[in-house]
Amino acid sequence: MSEMNLELLPEECIVQVLSRTSPRVACQASLVSNGIRDAAESEVLWEKFLPSDYLDILSRLVSPLEFKSKKDLFLKLSHPLLIDGGNKTFWIDKFANKKCYMLSARELSITWSSNHLYWCWKPFLPSRFPEVAELIMVTWLDITGKINTRMLSPKTTYAAYLVVKLANRAYGLHSYPLEVIIDAGDQKSWGITLLRHKKCSICLLRTLDEVVTPGFCERNERILHEREDGWMEVELGEFYNDGSEKEVKMCLREVDGQHIKGGLIVEGIELRPKS
Repeated sequence: MSEMNLELLPEECIVQVLSRTSPRVACQASLVSNGIRDAAESEVLWEKFLPSDYLDILSRLVSPLEFKSKKDLFLKLSHPLLIDGGNKTFWIDKFANKKCYMLSARELSITWSSNHLYWCWKPFLPSRFPEVAELIMVTWLDITGKINTRMLSPKTTYAAYLVVKLANRAYGLHSYPLEVIIDAGDQKSWGITLLRHKKCSICLLRTLDEVVTPGFCERNERILHEREDGWMEVELGEFYNDGSEKEVKMCLREVDGQHIKGGLIVEGIELRPKS
């Protein structure tokens, strides 16, 4: 369609068309013509791109957010912001236009985390949260987070990631398989991790009296990956949010072994749309 024909379209029609694309496409389309640019900058369009519960999210921010327009608000919400007393972060994936959350370690259920002989709570400068949990020494490791799907974007596949660092003194975290589990009602996933950077070429894992073969590891092992923010993450699993309300349980655990473990620094569990 020529630029002249585009200029003849009512702005509300252009807004309706752009609202069915993405913020990125809308920004690119604004270069086509003056009429497209006006529609691409309109409050009506960016209201549609914002989450339907954005006013509730704004009320939960730790620090008030100033913005000049709905587009400006969207762009500011595309960066992680502390909410709920600093125990969670929220942001919008500006490419997928989906809601993302991170639950801090304080939002998780960590077995024995209240006992200072096993876990230490402390401020940690690289963290976005006021404090993190550092594992001193346990044999029973169980870290669990929960979230209600009403907080997430519907019709979206999400993945959950445990975000951690390994202290210099870390030990026992790669000598025995740790389970990673997602339980979303009718959707369940299971895998293992050794909390190490890379897979070794030969992987024989001893699970009680069983030997887990290398082929099993290739299919099921989840590996730690470096993040741009300096932390590491391991995928716990994924689930599809069909829009119905349910609780999702996300877990990393090793409760059957007798191996002592320590040196794991836990920031939280992050949920974001699966690429």
